[in-house]
Amino acid sequence: MNPAELNQYQPVATFEKLESTHIYRMEKGSPSRQFLAGILVNLASVMVGTSLGWTSPVGPKLASKDETPLDTIPTASENSWIASLVALGALIAPFMAGPLAERFGRRLTLLGSSAFFIVSWILLLTTGTVVQVLIARFLQGLGVGFVMTVQTMYIGEIASNEYRGALGSLMQLCIVTGILYVYSIGPFVSYHALQWACLVLPILFAVTFFFMPETPAYYISKGEKDRAVDSLCFLRGKTVDGIQEELKEITTTVEESLKNKGTVMDLFRNAGNVKALIICAGLISFQQLSGINVILFYSQSIFASTGSSLEPAISTILVGAVQVLASGATPLIVDRLGRKPILLTSAGGMCLSLGTMGLYFFLKHIDSPAVPSVGWLPIMSLIFFVTVYCIGFGPLPWAVLGEMFPANVKSIASSIVASTCWVLGFIILQFFADLDKAVGSHWSFWIFGILCGVAFVFTFTTVMETKGLSLQEIQDRLNGKE
Repeated sequence: MNPAELNQYQPVATFEKLESTHIYRMEKGSPSRQFLAGILVNLASVMVGTSLGWTSPVGPKLASKDETPLDTIPTASENSWIASLVALGALIAPFMAGPLAERFGRRLTLLGSSAFFIVSWILLLTTGTVVQVLIARFLQGLGVGFVMTVQTMYIGEIASNEYRGALGSLMQLCIVTGILYVYSIGPFVSYHALQWACLVLPILFAVTFFFMPETPAYYISKGEKDRAVDSLCFLRGKTVDGIQEELKEITTTVEESLKNKGTVMDLFRNAGNVKALIICAGLISFQQLSGINVILFYSQSIFASTGSSLEPAISTILVGAVQVLASGATPLIVDRLGRKPILLTSAGGMCLSLGTMGLYFFLKHIDSPAVPSVGWLPIMSLIFFVTVYCIGFGPLPWAVLGEMFPANVKSIASSIVASTCWVLGFIILQFFADLDKAVGSHWSFWIFGILCGVAFVFTFTTVMETKGLSLQEIQDRLNGKE
């Protein structure tokens, strides 16, 4: 056969045809849109931060006859409820948020969460009674629970494999930004001015996030493939051809997960799901058992009790600023170093810093002459504590939660893990004052430090590294298929 005859029967594949066939492998796209969606959804985390940090600057105002808007000064018991009701609301919320996210979508459920915050800030603006403050704080707790349950689902489903860790860790950065926001404004403005400053945030979130897409995985789970394609094209900055490979992978993962509708029993029947639940619930539990909420809610009071020459409000702002800087580092390093090494470093660092805080309060308890010469120790210890917390155990348990479970049980698992978080948060906040009075501040910090040591052991022996793995690869490893 001569060359002419060969060409007659075997058409040559041109570069254009080859490019068209394999464009999804060659098209780079852009991560900017998924980061835009990730940043805007995390405005909700800033709302969460304002609620968590609110009691620190507001507590002294409520206790002041000149500044309080209330008809009576809150008692010690009422102050404990004002602090802990956020955790109680956040405990209940996941059991509503999970099913709503499955029925109406992650986006609409998150938009709905802003209503809890808007109503709560209006109640706090108009309050004259402790009861109204308690109602507002409970509503904030519902909003916190909605955000922290559904946002992990949203981020886990819009992020590509290489950016999932960075986007997942933005939650902590934005929460501490919200905390710093109230720490910085609260001590220097009136009670009512602070409520107005906080009310702006949920309105801003609702207006901006309204224009972001629903997740491709949710659309596929509802059989809306065309809308899933549009969402994925927007998020990846690619053409329809360019997202075909990832769309196929997402479709396979979702369809396999949804062959049988997920129930609580399905979560516990599968060995991989049980292992994922142990990992996620364990990490979230140790996050709370580190005592972080005690430090966030009572930071001004803690600094006042140290007797430091530095103004408590300034010390609190300094700690809040360090939180933001430390949290900003996590998205830059998490996908390079991996989740597990950072969590181990975080647990070890928290254990050390809490032990040092306990030592300072012990020296103060026994009236040691060394106390005046180490007045800097509490501030430096808490700065180190919040640094290692915000790099590791602050953001990463939520990031891991967003990537560990298949679609059919993800909302159920997220609800259980988030509720575990807030059960412990409520117990610690409600009874910390009694514990502190019973055993002394030194033992309070030492107990939290010991628990951080246990967290190190748990992470080392149980937690699985997920860096660079697709959601399907994570499922395979959890089920021992690799």
